[in-house]
Amino acid sequence: MTARAENYLHDREDLGDTIERLQAYQAAGADVVYAPGLIRAEDIAAVVSAVDVPVNVLALAEGPTVAMLADLGVARVSIGGAFTNVAFGAVVQAAREFIDHGTYGFTDIGAIGRAATRTAFTN
Repeated sequence: MTARAENYLHDREDLGDTIERLQAYQAAGADVVYAPGLIRAEDIAAVVSAVDVPVNVLALAEGPTVAMLADLGVARVSIGGAFTNVAFGAVVQAAREFIDHGTYGFTDIGAIGRAATRTAFTN
């Protein structure tokens, strides 16, 4: 079971309280703890050192890279809705190009998706 302390998602940037919650979840039997919204390496390192179960981190653009998170001792990285947002952003860009310019340059990106679909559903 993954237990989440969502302080940082709700503008309660209190690392001490976050760690206390994660430790309480660990004591209650959580297999993994998660404090989405942490982006500072020192805060993430503090969480990792404060618990004895794997720590999950939400990947955010302003946060550490996956390699840096691994160096900090993070066991799992989540992306939340990032891939969905990228897909929606590509659709918006393609629609803007089509509506504003009447051109089809967006089909280059579509070719990547088409190839991935073929690969996924072949054999």
